[in-house]
Parts: sequence; C-alpha cells; structure tokens
Amino acid sequence: MAQGSGFAVVMSGGGARAAYQAGLLLAIARRHPHLEVPIITGVSAGAINAAWMSSSVDAFGTTMDELAELWRSLTVDRIFRVDAWSLSGRVLRTGLKLVSGGARRASTAQGFVDTAPLRELMQTLVGGEGGVLERVEPNIAQGRLTAVALTTASYSTGESITWVQGHNVEPWERAHRVCIPSTLTVEHIMASAALPMFFPAVRIGSTWHGDGGMRLTAPLSPAVHLGARKILAISTRAHRTRAERQVPVIEDYPPAAQVMGAVFNSIFLDQFDSDALQLERTNQLVAGLPEDQRAGQRPIDLLVVRPSRDLGKLANEHEPKLPTAFRFLTRGLGTKETRSNDLLSLVMFQPDYLSRLVELGLADGEARMGEIEAFLSA
Repeated sequence: MAQGSGFAVVMSGGGARAAYQAGLLLAIARRHPHLEVPIITGVSAGAINAAWMSSSVDAFGTTMDELAELWRSLTVDRIFRVDAWSLSGRVLRTGLKLVSGGARRASTAQGFVDTAPLRELMQTLVGGEGGVLERVEPNIAQGRLTAVALTTASYSTGESITWVQGHNVEPWERAHRVCIPSTLTVEHIMASAALPMFFPAVRIGSTWHGDGGMRLTAPLSPAVHLGARKILAISTRAHRTRAERQVPVIEDYPPAAQVMGAVFNSIFLDQFDSDALQLERTNQLVAGLPEDQRAGQRPIDLLVVRPSRDLGKLANEHEPKLPTAFRFLTRGLGTKETRSNDLLSLVMFQPDYLSRLVELGLADGEARMGEIEAFLSA
C-alpha cells in the first residue's frame, strides 16, 4: 500500500521504550508489508528507529521484522558500559567535580555512563565511511524516501536543531527551533539519543548537542514542514485514567528517580501530547475556512498511538535482572521506592523487558488495526 509523498511516521523519545514503536510498526507491517513511508522523523531513541527505517533497502515488512528482532536482542552492555569500574569511576569523578568548588583541574565524567558500545552498534548497523548513513541518499534518489529528520538540542546555543536529509528541503526557522539540511551521520543519532545527565553530550561541528526532546516544543512540526498530509505519531507514554492518576506512586519523600522520571516525561512526552492537541485544533479551524482564506494552511490527518499499559510499572517487574553494578547505581537513585519507574524504563535495555515492549506494541497495533487501516486508506 503506497501512501504517496505526504505520509509521515513520527516517533517520540523515551529511551528503551522505543522498543514499543518497533512492535507497533511490526503489527502494521504484517498487514501492509509493502507500505511506503516517505517522511520519517525521530527524536531521542525514536531517532534510532528513524535511522533504521530510512536506511533500509528492503520492503516495509522485512524492515520492521528486522527492527523488532534488533530490539528483542539488545542488552544493556550493547548500549553503554556496565562494568563496575566504568560506572563507579564516572560517578566518583562527577561527585569530585561537585565538591571541587569549580576548580579548573577537577576531573569530571561526561555523563554517568559510557555510550561507546551504542556508537559502535549504530556504526555497524547503519553507518558507512565517516559514520555517514550511506543508504539514505540512494533511497532518496530512488524515490523510496522523501526526507528523514533527526532532532537534537544544542547545549551551546539553547536551540532545537532538526537535521534533515531529503529532496528539495526548504529550511525553516521558528522560535528556538531551526532546520539544517545535512548529510546524516551516526553522530546525529548519538546526539539525539543523548539522555540528559546519563549519556554524554555529542559534538557536531563546533557545538555540543544532547537529547532532541529537551527543546523541541512542537515534535510534529518537522513532518509538517516536510510536507506531511497524514501523520502516524507513536508515543511511548500510556494514557492514564483519572482514577489511575489519583493513586500515588510513592509514599515518602520523592526519591531522585521519581523526580528525574517526572522531568524526563516532561521533556520527552508532554510536548508530544500538547502538540498533537494543537494540531487537531488547527485542523478544525482550517477545515472551517473557505479554500481561498486558508493562507496556505491545510488540514493534516493525525493518528496518535500510545501504549495501553504503563511502561514504568512494567519496568519494575524486570529490574532484578539488570547488571549488578548498574542495578546498584539505579537503586541508589531510589528506583525501589516507586511503583511506576519512568526513569528506569528509559535505561532498561534488558532483552526480557524489551521483548515485552515489542509484544505490547504488536498487541496494541492489532487491537487498533481497524482504526489504523481506516487512517491509512482514508
């Protein structure tokens, strides 16, 4: 099933939660193995999925089979170093910097963990010479792909940077948001997925970048700017009922894990939901205007799919299987004191947890397939 040049898939952030996106897309791929997705955008861990999809030379069905299998096979040590020496050394250096009074010579670690394994994995999977995503440009030239966009947050300038590789891309600039046409590389993936504090910042050119969700106030906007008329947006945050929201997930003073989980949710997912609401309202306004009064605006079909279960609560069930040194570190942050472990769910690259997320995505996709197929064929 071809959707034409106006169909886009937009993937939010969420660290390990991005395995859910692979499962959801796999459910669609099983029904539509030849689906064409010409516009692909991703932020944070969603950038990993976006890079994989835009680099594939296979049909959609095969592409998603392989992506789901990749997520199922991941382990923590393929994402970052988990040996006690590396973890303790980085935590100690960070602590020494905090108590040094700003001494210039004080050693500091760049992030709590070393993500060299993830860089090596991305280079092996999608990188070419110099780290360039070498299969993207041929896909664009052959008409399989219109554009792919990965977003980072610049620590150097405070702006949200969307790096776009595509056909006839017209750069845009909004408040604190800019587009830069670029040849995408592994470094763009690493920067977009650089979880604040945990993962080290990444240098692109002369500036330092981190997780793309931090400054991206309109996560759907890259797809809109690239000409999308139909957007499938995949969130990694479950919708909770009012009754569920009123049940406390902690009983005592909130531990660091709870505070950081709330902060990361606001970074990765709150803007995603508010932007979807804003787009739906804009659609209503545009649809109510005569064609000659729309000033170039157009209604954009939007379908948001999200997990049917709280991924943080699921993470609690798999926490005991984390590598010993890393589990010791996360428990020090208070991950055993909360019932919904949003922080832990971001970094739990455990095969059992990731497989469960893929299967949940598959199940949710099947449960909503009638709605999804109506959206695709509209």
